[in-house]
Amino acid sequence: MAAKESKKTKLLKEKLLWESKRVWDALSARDRKEVLRYADEYRDFLNAARTERKAAAEFVQRASKAGFVPIDAPRGKGKGCYQLMRGKFLAMAVPGTEPITEGIRLISSHTDSPRLDLKPNPLYEDTDLALLKTHYYGGIKKHHWVSRSLALVGTVALRDNKVVEIEKGLDPGDPVVVIPDLLPHLGRKIMEKKASEFIPAENLNVVIAGQPFVDDPDADKRVKLNVLDILNKEYGITEEDFVSAELQLVPAEPARDAGLDGYFIAGYGNDDRVCAYTSFTALLETEKPQYTSVAVFYDKEEIGSEGNTGAQSRFLDMFLMQLMERTGVEPLTHNLNKVYFNGKALSADVNPAYDPTYESVFEKRNACKTGFGVVVEKYTGHGGKYSASDAHAEYVGWVRDLFNKHGIVWQIGGMGKVDEGGGGTVAKYLARSGMDIIDIGPALLGMHSPLELVAKDDIWMCHQAFKVFFGGSGA
Repeated sequence: MAAKESKKTKLLKEKLLWESKRVWDALSARDRKEVLRYADEYRDFLNAARTERKAAAEFVQRASKAGFVPIDAPRGKGKGCYQLMRGKFLAMAVPGTEPITEGIRLISSHTDSPRLDLKPNPLYEDTDLALLKTHYYGGIKKHHWVSRSLALVGTVALRDNKVVEIEKGLDPGDPVVVIPDLLPHLGRKIMEKKASEFIPAENLNVVIAGQPFVDDPDADKRVKLNVLDILNKEYGITEEDFVSAELQLVPAEPARDAGLDGYFIAGYGNDDRVCAYTSFTALLETEKPQYTSVAVFYDKEEIGSEGNTGAQSRFLDMFLMQLMERTGVEPLTHNLNKVYFNGKALSADVNPAYDPTYESVFEKRNACKTGFGVVVEKYTGHGGKYSASDAHAEYVGWVRDLFNKHGIVWQIGGMGKVDEGGGGTVAKYLARSGMDIIDIGPALLGMHSPLELVAKDDIWMCHQAFKVFFGGSGA
């Protein structure tokens, strides 16, 4: 039996040792009710925003109702301003009492999620079935996407430049589409292959129809023709229009409460729309901050932040230049450099939660857990910290002190064992501007799967942490 600790030892432990704590234990009864209310609102958003375009449109609509105006609106109008680029990349700001050249408080997140995209020429008929060819987007496990209900959503630019939106499979009354799996009776040899190989990417073919065109029994490719006839009547689409389409296959099932206690939200796109939503609502609640508060919602993070709507584009520079002009500062490169170098930023992104079923890939002392608050992740990358921005000690200390002073429940986290894998965020791209930046976000179970789990109290604590960072009068 262990000897009883002395009072001196207990006091020393309290002074020197540190352990992360559960969010639920730190909350009042009133706060717990607020957690559940906020989680319900987030779940509704997740169901409305299945794509990056839908997320951006939802944010613009809500921001407009909250008093935000387009950045080119007359100066002095609106609580804050926003700019939407190509329907996917959104930036928003609330002006601070200090000149913008004294630095900004910026939170970046991304609204794209792993999925299946249709190829430019996707529709074909084979043995009296109409199918679609796909190309997966971002890091997926291909077997997650077979034998499940999928919805077809996206944007099509028609020949006359008219743009139409497609959304099939999300309404409970809609038909869904499916990628059939091979039955185990015929798949014994296939199942002997590695998981990364037993479903080749070119086998992720979607069965979209089986009914033939009835008006002409002698016609060739009658099932394909019937599909095109349906699409043409409903949307005006011809086969050539697929070339100028952004059509995605996403899980059809809605986000919903999970666990017998309803503690989690299980849904598609928690990575990273949970951070997008919490930073968005934090900005809406920010009133008269000292430093200009900026929220950025990127596209293309899941494929390396490429393209003109990703974090490697120049859009943020352009937005900040316009913001300088709007707030009475000359939009010069010299002033833009000051905005960045004097600023502080959070890369709002999720972290893999420790899963005891797969404990061999986690380094337990530096792994985060669900229900223990926002994750402070000093660096991501892989191997010898490759592709990581690696926040400075002084900035980590500043963030830690900020959270402690305001009662934010937080923990540390990483991307598993050093040589087990790794991953990256947009932090390294913003770090190029000279800003101090660190990754902050909630822990997820089942990251990059079609059904990710996030704890409701972690969602709420993430929102609280972002409010504190923005530093509005209500924080």
